[in-house]
Order: sequence, then C-alpha cells, then structure tokens
Amino acid sequence: MSRLLVRRSVTAVGIYASVVVGFLATVVAGRLLTKQEFGDYATVLYATAFFQTLFDLTVEEALVKYGFRFVTREEWGLLRSLFRSALRFKVLGSTLGGIGLLVLAAFVPSRLATPLVIASLIPIGQSLEGLAGSALYLRSRYDVRSGFLVWSMIMRLAGIAVGAQYGLVGAMVGVVVAQLLATASIGVVGWIAFHRFPSVPAEPLGEQRRGIWTFIAQSSAATGVLALRGGLAPLLLAGVSTTTQVGIFKIAQAPQTGFQALSAPARMVLLTEQTREWEQGRQSAVLRQVRRYSASAALLAVVAVPPLWWLMPHLITLVYGSRWADATNPARLFLLTAAVQVVVGWTKSFPVTIGRPRLRIWTHGLETAVVLPLVVVFGAEWGATGAAGAFLAGMVVFAIAWAAIFIRIRPEDVRHPADLAEMSAEEETEAGVLVR
Repeated sequence: MSRLLVRRSVTAVGIYASVVVGFLATVVAGRLLTKQEFGDYATVLYATAFFQTLFDLTVEEALVKYGFRFVTREEWGLLRSLFRSALRFKVLGSTLGGIGLLVLAAFVPSRLATPLVIASLIPIGQSLEGLAGSALYLRSRYDVRSGFLVWSMIMRLAGIAVGAQYGLVGAMVGVVVAQLLATASIGVVGWIAFHRFPSVPAEPLGEQRRGIWTFIAQSSAATGVLALRGGLAPLLLAGVSTTTQVGIFKIAQAPQTGFQALSAPARMVLLTEQTREWEQGRQSAVLRQVRRYSASAALLAVVAVPPLWWLMPHLITLVYGSRWADATNPARLFLLTAAVQVVVGWTKSFPVTIGRPRLRIWTHGLETAVVLPLVVVFGAEWGATGAAGAFLAGMVVFAIAWAAIFIRIRPEDVRHPADLAEMSAEEETEAGVLVR
C-alpha cells in the first residue's frame, strides 16, 4: 500500500473518530444538563463561535496557498516571514474575539454572564491550534492533523463529562481546559513540523506582501460572513424565541454534522493536494477531481437521505432521550441541508486552491442574506423548525450560485512551476488562470 493511500486512510479514520467523539460530547451535555441549561450551553457556544470567527483573521488559508508556493520554489526565508506575520495576526484577532465575549457578558441575563466570561478564553486556544495545523498541511501530514482533531474532541468529551455534573458553569470550564490542553499538544508538534523546513533567516515578503494581505483580507471577510450565518443566526433565534429552542436547534444539526464528517477527509485532502497541483500548473486535473467529488457525493445523498428521514424520530429519542423528541422535524430539514452541502463540499477548499477567496464572500454573503431574515421570521413562528427551514433555503441558494460560478472556470495549464514564479496574483487573473 502506498504511503499516500495510508495517509488518506488515516486521515479519514481520524476525522470520523473526531466527529463521533464530538457528537458524544453533545449527547453527554444534553443528558447531564437540564433542558434550559443545555439551551444556555448551546447559546454560549454559538456566541463564542460568532465572535471568534468574526474577529479572528483567517490566515490559515493564505498559509496553505502561499506556503505551498514558497515550498515549491524553495523560498524558505519568505515562508518563515509568512508564518511570523500570521502568528501576530492570529493573536490580535483572537484577543478581539475574547474581548467581544466579555462585552456581551455585560448585557445578557446573569445565568449566561459567567459562562461567557469563561468562554472568552476559547478563541485564543482555537486560533493557535489552527496555525499549528497549517504547518502540518505544508508537510502534507493531514493524517497527523486529523489525529489531533481526535485528541481535541477526546479532551472536550472528558471536560464536559466531568464539568456538566456541576451545571452550565462547570461544563464551560471543562470545554476551556480541554481546548487549552489540545492547543498545547498540537502546538508542539506543529512547531517541530515547521522547523523541519530548512532554517534560514526570514526575508521581507516584498512584492508578495500585497497579494498575501489581500488574500488574508478576503478570506477573513468570507469567514466573517460565515460568522453571521452560523453564529449570529442561533442568537437571533434566541432573541425571537427562547434558549431552549436554541438547544433543540443544536441537537437538530446532528445530521448536518454527520454529513460534513463524511466529506471532511476528502475536503482536507483536496485542500492540500489540489492547492499543490494548481500551483504546479495541473489545473484541468483539479477541475476533473471536483466534478468526480460532486457526482460521488450526490450518489451518497440519494442513497442515505430516505432511510435517515424515516428513522429520524427513533434516532433522536434513542440518542438524546424522549425529552428531545421535538428536535425531529428540524433535524429532518437539516438532513436535507446536509445533503445539498455535501454535494458542494469542495467549495470550502476550492477558492483557496485557485487563489480566489473572495468567491466565498459573494456566495456565503448571498446565503447569509437569505438565512438571517428567514431565521427571524420563521424562528418567531416555528422556533427551531423554522430556523432549520431558513438554513435549508440558504444552502440551496448557495449551491445554485456555486454551480453558476464553476461552469465558467476555464483552466490554462502551466507547463512548469517556474512559470508561475514570474506571475503576480494580478497577472494570474489576467492570464485566465482563475475564474473569468
């Protein structure tokens, strides 16, 4: 068996295991906490994700895109400078995310204030974990990265299992401690992986700087749009309904989490290998891989959705208990959302691969413009079920938009990587390497 196949297999196993363990953590929280406590717990996690994603600059995508470029050209000084700058931006962004949670804690009911203060430590931990993971991607060790995803989820499961016995505050303390331990672990390995590249003094980024910062700004804007959809939408639901409905909403998202897990190994491999291939000029091959991925994912969805739809009420009751039976209808809607999402799962890595992160801004912006108003309207009327319907509508619009974009892409394969070295980001666009 080839080394590449082994790494892909280990990656798949690691990601699936991490999702299973993360799912168990939600189940444990749902069973140990009261229904209102779990709703408050879910609300705090959504608020944390919102502020972290909103302020935390998305440098990981630029690290992968430009990191592979510098590795291909053996420009080690530029690679070192890129990582140093990324570290400074990550610390700044995650600090702002933590401050945002502290500010929010001053305006929420007292039962949510202390958990939000505790959760303000999470952004810095998760941001540094992502930075270390980028170093592993550049070494093509996505298998090791997936292993640390499992470790992180095991830590969280243990933290929740112990902490939730003492209520909401205890559960959040458990989550924070788990995150800090996981970050420390992968941080050491990521540091070792990065320092296996040739050790040379950092060089000024020079003419590369503008393209890199533009890339980071566009990626961060796209991530900010995702924060509005994924983090703000549940908070809006809490505003027009109750935090208990937010708890139902979180449980109902289980099908979406499961389908994302199925495609996660492929997406991780796509990000690493397709970005490298695109930089090496094999663009037609990348587009063929995307088409094959979508066809395979569509077949999976057609086979899996009908039985899961029928089994949903039994699965909800079996896993979470009869008190969460009202999560059945929103879970069915999220099942349909997940089916569409898995078919276009390549859209997370593809804009990075081709160097056009702003495509994510446009498409996710369109999706968010559909989701947020509908969450307010539908959520006020039907609670978690209405909010799930809003997410389904947004995902359909997102998929249609990406289909329209993809069919307009025209590859122009480059014979040798050295040809790319002479082209700036703007010149690549003019040459038609990207979307016309």
